[in-house]
Amino acid sequence: MTVPARANTGSRRVWAVIGATGTGKSDLAVRLAEHLRSTGNPAQIVNSDAMQFYRGMDIGTAKLSMRERRGIPHHLFDVRDVSEEAAVAWYQPLARTTIDKIHQSGGDAIVVGGSGLYVSSAIYNFRFPPRDAAARAHWEQQLAECGPGVLYAELQKQDPATAERIDPRNVRRLIRALEVLAQGQKTHGAALPQHPEPWYPMTTIIGLHVERAELVQRLDERVRRIWRDGIVEETARLRTLGLEQGVTASRAIGYAQALAQLDGHMTQDEAITLTQTLTRRYARRQVSWFRRYPGIRWHEPTVAPETLVSEAADEAS
Repeated sequence: MTVPARANTGSRRVWAVIGATGTGKSDLAVRLAEHLRSTGNPAQIVNSDAMQFYRGMDIGTAKLSMRERRGIPHHLFDVRDVSEEAAVAWYQPLARTTIDKIHQSGGDAIVVGGSGLYVSSAIYNFRFPPRDAAARAHWEQQLAECGPGVLYAELQKQDPATAERIDPRNVRRLIRALEVLAQGQKTHGAALPQHPEPWYPMTTIIGLHVERAELVQRLDERVRRIWRDGIVEETARLRTLGLEQGVTASRAIGYAQALAQLDGHMTQDEAITLTQTLTRRYARRQVSWFRRYPGIRWHEPTVAPETLVSEAADEAS
């Protein structure tokens, strides 16, 4: 798929609000958009959270309700059915076209989310290695015969840096990484260069930071809350819409455990505990990924939007 060329949009800016799950990115993005709009800048928000693409995956992804969006246009939310696959090569041109349209309307675009590969594809000159059907078929056969552990061990041997950033149970990413390595190219995990070039020159990256002990408390309580709010019931509804057939959605943290609870493979307490463990692990990988971003400015979640705008203006001057 061809990535759209960047439009000539003058002084408009791309903001990226990123960080680990549970750090308040969505709330800050709305507050920043409200502040910009109060100054005559009709800013809009673009999603880069892989699981918030999906219709109906609301509770488990902490997706903002329409009321919580407070009238700010939000793009690329609820754009996939749970039975459909989401891939970065699909997302990148959509995100960039959306950003260009926002700029052409006179506003800044605020990219928000914690899915590092998706964020990177939107804000950096980030290209994707081609497909290799033969290599993919080989590793799919190895998966069927030997299980994901063999694939992960092979990836650790060939590219330990990428293996460290991939969940050993994420067979789709394992196969893709090995497929790319078979072509003699770098994997997605190593595709972000040491000094990546922004896709759009006026890009400001805001990282949200919460001390580890506090973040763990936040994440554990968040998991308990989504169970109280009805993730199991939401998962049961999504199952009727093809959740288990979805390559991407079915593995989402929380939903996979809710499915196991529905099937009687886990008790509720076991499902909650495993989801908390996986969420904490995922947050560590997110922080590790985003620390590589050059020029990122780290802030507490309560940072005032005026501070961010002032810093961006100082940087540009």
